[in-house]
Amino acid sequence: MAEPVFRSYDQEALDWEYNNRGKVPDTAECKAAQISGSDEAKAQYHTLLDHRFGSGSTDLLDIYHGESIGPRPVHVFFHGGYWKSNTKNDFGFVAKPFVPYGVTTVVVEYPLIPGVRMDTLIERCRAAMAWVWRNAAEMDCDPDNITVSGHSAGGHITAMLASTDWPSYAEDLPADLVKAGCGISGVYDLEPVRLSFQNDDLQFSPKEAEEFSPVLMTPGRVAPLLLLVGGDEGPEFVRQSEDLASTWSAQGHDVSAWVMQGKHHFTTINEYLDSESTLSKTVRAQIGVS
Repeated sequence: MAEPVFRSYDQEALDWEYNNRGKVPDTAECKAAQISGSDEAKAQYHTLLDHRFGSGSTDLLDIYHGESIGPRPVHVFFHGGYWKSNTKNDFGFVAKPFVPYGVTTVVVEYPLIPGVRMDTLIERCRAAMAWVWRNAAEMDCDPDNITVSGHSAGGHITAMLASTDWPSYAEDLPADLVKAGCGISGVYDLEPVRLSFQNDDLQFSPKEAEEFSPVLMTPGRVAPLLLLVGGDEGPEFVRQSEDLASTWSAQGHDVSAWVMQGKHHFTTINEYLDSESTLSKTVRAQIGVS
């Protein structure tokens, strides 16, 4: 019998838990739907693509302006891809549940590992959020109603942003810059990822995995946070969301896990393709629109 490398998982079993594409037979169909939905959003909505928020090569935003009289709420989205793949360009579909309801939607590009390390990746995501807050009025948006969501690696980024000490990041920023967040199929404990085949590319050190695992953090403040995971994603991904919800709730924060039965790693995020899906309605409720 093979030796366990993480909890009860041997290497083959652990690799399978973190092989999202391998576990899902309809990955290609899900991705094609995302691309098609993104093309539709770019054609239908008033957009500002590849807007620069900083001097880095990936410091770019796609802005989908809400269809309402301002000041509008702002919803910011971060894509997945194990922090090492994908771009914002194929995620414009996430504007579908928000723009027609008057919510300006911002889809963020960020630098990928291994070109940068996690500290730089998270710092640039924070810089994007700071830019949104500082420029909300210019976009005819409400700086006091900024929410965030993200998928997979973007779920991890969402948790990091929801727990950021914003005044320590920059003196002009409010502590409650992020009003609420939704992590979708997120990864909040990086140690099993480090021990899996994904680390061939990511090259997480033990120290880096520990430092950037939200489940090991004791933040002073966390914005209300919903952690959605598909019931068909496998026990490790379900554990990821449930453990963070349990850990941060025990610290007094408003964090909950939601296991969406019948959904896998890609059909969770593809709920955003339907503006009337359960996820779409739930996140709009976080924002305060219906």
